[in-house]
Amino acid sequence: MSRRCAITGKGVLTGNNVSHAHNKTRRRFLPNLQSTMLYSETLARGVRVNLTARAIRTIEHKGGVDAFLRGTQAAKLPRELRRMKRDLEKVAAAG
Repeated sequence: MSRRCAITGKGVLTGNNVSHAHNKTRRRFLPNLQSTMLYSETLARGVRVNLTARAIRTIEHKGGVDAFLRGTQAAKLPRELRRMKRDLEKVAAAG
């Protein structure tokens, strides 16, 4: 499992620790990844994905996972969310 957000694509960055004596050693800057269950009210099921805290805030700002998926292009979504978006569109077309 890679340390990468499924929605924003944020991943690990590298840089230097710089001491007071200006010695440089390599370090890694890890994204704030959270293993999250995105639950769809319309489909009554969820999907577990690794998201950054910023992606979770974005989904909540858009009005939940259903509204976020309706307003996002399928090409910008990971496979699990693309499948959920397709199922949402089927339910919207049927009802």
